[in-house]
Amino acid sequence: MSKTEISREAIENQRRIIGRIRENHAQAGISPLAYIDTYGCQQNESDSEKLRGMLDSMGYAFTDNETDADVIVINTCAVREHAEQRVYGNVGALVHSKRNKPDQIIALCGCMVQQPRVAEKIRRSYRHVDILFGPQALWRFPEFLERSLNERGRIFSIDDEPGAIAEGLPVVRDGKVRAWLSVMYGCNNYCSYCIVPYVRGRERSRRPEVIIEEAGRLAAEGYKDITLLGQNVNSYGKDLDSKPDFSELLFRLNEIDGEFLIRFMTSHPKDAGERLFKTMSECRKVARHLHLPFQAGNDRVLRAMNRGYTKTQYLELIDTAKKYMPDIVLTSDIIVGFPGETEAEFNDTLDILEKARFDALFTFIYSKREGTPAADMPDLVPKAEKQRRFDTLLKLQNAISEEKHAAYVGKTVRVLTDGKSGDPRYPLTARTNGGRLVRLRGSIDKVGSFQNAEITDSNTWALFGELPE
Repeated sequence: MSKTEISREAIENQRRIIGRIRENHAQAGISPLAYIDTYGCQQNESDSEKLRGMLDSMGYAFTDNETDADVIVINTCAVREHAEQRVYGNVGALVHSKRNKPDQIIALCGCMVQQPRVAEKIRRSYRHVDILFGPQALWRFPEFLERSLNERGRIFSIDDEPGAIAEGLPVVRDGKVRAWLSVMYGCNNYCSYCIVPYVRGRERSRRPEVIIEEAGRLAAEGYKDITLLGQNVNSYGKDLDSKPDFSELLFRLNEIDGEFLIRFMTSHPKDAGERLFKTMSECRKVARHLHLPFQAGNDRVLRAMNRGYTKTQYLELIDTAKKYMPDIVLTSDIIVGFPGETEAEFNDTLDILEKARFDALFTFIYSKREGTPAADMPDLVPKAEKQRRFDTLLKLQNAISEEKHAAYVGKTVRVLTDGKSGDPRYPLTARTNGGRLVRLRGSIDKVGSFQNAEITDSNTWALFGELPE
């Protein structure tokens, strides 16, 4: 067991609590309902799958209507102000549900509530919330729930040191085609605008043998797309005694039997490099998709963000990735309107778009996060100017994406069909190896399989096609 892992005895104690809650439900002859609402990133989605697994093991079924639920769990996000405001609004509305169902238990968890100012606001102003805990205490959810069921008191836990990993928790995944697989937690980078290191703690890597075992189990269960999660996967293994690196992990995952794809996110430009790109090119199961956030195109802004690289270094990385994988699909993150960003500095960001030619972008207007260095920086860009820059950037990227997608029309492309679209004209959704969205004509029974699709049309956001008869 790694020194960063929760002890087996502690995990076993949570299992015993799960068993007691399940037995109590059975003896009472009740079938309780749970509702989970998830905000934010893929790691939060993965955490919610663990919450779902624990609730399922305790005998809860799931409902899409929070007013019917006996237990409501809201898994929160702290990355942007908009997400926090949505949580406050939705949690506030639950007071009516609680009045109609006094025994209903409401739990808040995730990054947002790990912040002391938020926890205190919930304690004072949202008294209908029964349980509150941060990401590192997620493994203790059965304990918190049992106490709430038995004592009906409020339970707040944000004091746990974010320095341990809980292995062996039950998981109920959303779907049978794609699976999240966390390889590490936390972040050591402390970008000046980002709250994540403060709420999720420093980097902790899972042992490679545990990751390999879980990936093998997922492949054996029929999952076709396994996405490795970490705030900075390129730092994987640095905290482990054996010092395995991410490329070594990819090679080992590539050797697992079965037909499936391996994806990963997120990479950090200061840690990504030629070894990673060479590994990707040599591993047949590793998707030809690189998500490499650059955030801003100007060196002064990058220094203010504490990103650890320059515009030139970033573009050199892109060139190296394309050298090893000419067919690589490139995506990135950008923040517009960072404090003090001038028009000329914003134009440097547009220049990166022109040179890198990303397939898609995740673009955000700067959101001030209390507790980060950037929150105290002067010269805030006016709101209207932020929006103008955002719109300008989006217009340029949409044109690039549309051009890149148009090049696929008339080609046959290998895709993984992953679900139903809800569009009767194109009832199937799929993804290419590089992660491009494809809407398809074809039989629903093809979901969950690799197929060769004929691409007949495209737009800014997707490809359209059909499966051969």
